[in-house]
Amino acid sequence: MKLGIVGLPNVGKSTLFNSLTKAGAESANYPFCTIDPNIGIVTVPDERLKLLGDMYHSKKVTPAVIEFVDIAGLVKGASKGEGLGNQFLSNIREVDAIVHVVRCFEDSNIVHVDGSIDPLRDIETINLELIFSDLEILERRIAKVTKLARMDKTAAKELSLLERIKAMLEDGKLAIGFETEDEDEQAWFASYNLLTAKPVIYAANVAEDELSDDGGSNEGVKKVRAYAKENHSEVFVICAQIEQEISELDDDEKQMFLEDLGLQESGLDKLIKASYSLLGLLSFLTAGEDETRAWTIKKGTKAPQAAGKIHTDFERGFIKAEVVNYQDLLTCGSLSAAREKGLVGMEGKDYVVKDGDVILFRFNV
Repeated sequence: MKLGIVGLPNVGKSTLFNSLTKAGAESANYPFCTIDPNIGIVTVPDERLKLLGDMYHSKKVTPAVIEFVDIAGLVKGASKGEGLGNQFLSNIREVDAIVHVVRCFEDSNIVHVDGSIDPLRDIETINLELIFSDLEILERRIAKVTKLARMDKTAAKELSLLERIKAMLEDGKLAIGFETEDEDEQAWFASYNLLTAKPVIYAANVAEDELSDDGGSNEGVKKVRAYAKENHSEVFVICAQIEQEISELDDDEKQMFLEDLGLQESGLDKLIKASYSLLGLLSFLTAGEDETRAWTIKKGTKAPQAAGKIHTDFERGFIKAEVVNYQDLLTCGSLSAAREKGLVGMEGKDYVVKDGDVILFRFNV
C-alpha cells in the first residue's frame, strides 16, 4: 500500500511524515523545504504476528508495510507552475490513497500561507489544484479521441465519458463521486488515473490540549468531519508534534506516554486503521518455523488470488487451502491440535479469505 501525504506548507505535513517514518525529512518553518518527495516505509503493527512467531519459534517475523510519500507543499496555482508547480503531480499519481494534512491549530510562531486558519479553504485550495491537473489530462485525451470518434463508435463512446467527467470537474466536484455506466467506461476511467478519483483520508492536525477529546472541541475538526462525511472520506485527529515525540520512544515508554495523554492509540495506528478501512483491505497470515508473515489483500479476495500474493506458482497450481483462525490456532497451541478439534477447514477455489486467517496453501506446478 502506498499513501501520498499532501497539504499546504506549514500545516505539519513533514513533521507528521517524520514521526510516521522516523526518516528525518527536513522540517522548517518555511514553504517548500521538502523539495523532493521523501519516501518512508512503515511496518503495520500487528500483535497477532508476534504471538504466532513466538508459538512457532519463527526465525523471522515479517509484518505488512505501508509506503509513505511526502509530497512537497502545494500552494494556490501549483497546477499553473506556482511554488514547485507540477512537480508534485507525477509523485502523487502513483499512490493508492491521499493523506491530506489539514491545519486545525493556531500558532502565531508558525505562519500560514494564507494568513489565517481555515481548514475548509485549505482543503478547497488543494482540491482545486488536483481538479485543474485532472482537467489538463482529460483535455489532452479529448483532443486525441475526438479525431477518432467521427469514424469509430468505441471512440465516440469514450468521448462521451470524457465529456461527462470533464463537466463534473468543471463544476468543482471530485472524480471520486463519478459513476461509470458499464465495464468499458470503468476500464477507461481507471486508465486516466485521475488524482481526484483517489480516496482521501483527512489528518486534522490539532494542538496538544485538544488531542485527548479527539479534537471534539475544535471547530475546524468539526468542519473537516462534516466535509469528509459528505465526500465518503475518512478522518483521524492527530497532533503532529506529539507524534514526533512518540516516535522517539520505545514501545513501553510509548504506551505510558499515550496513557498520560489519555489516548488509546498513536496517530500512526489511527492512520493505518483509516487506510485499511478506506481501501477495503485486510491481512491474512502464514506461520511456520522459518517465517511468520502478514499479507495485505483486498476484502473479497479468494484463496487462489491470496496465494498469488505469496508466489504466482501458488496461484497457478492452487489445489486447496488449509485455513484456521489465528485465535483458534493460538488457543490450541499447534496446527495439528487445531485439526484434531475440527477447527481447520480445507477450502477450495471459491473460499473468500477473512482477516486473521492463518493459511497453509497446497499447490502443484
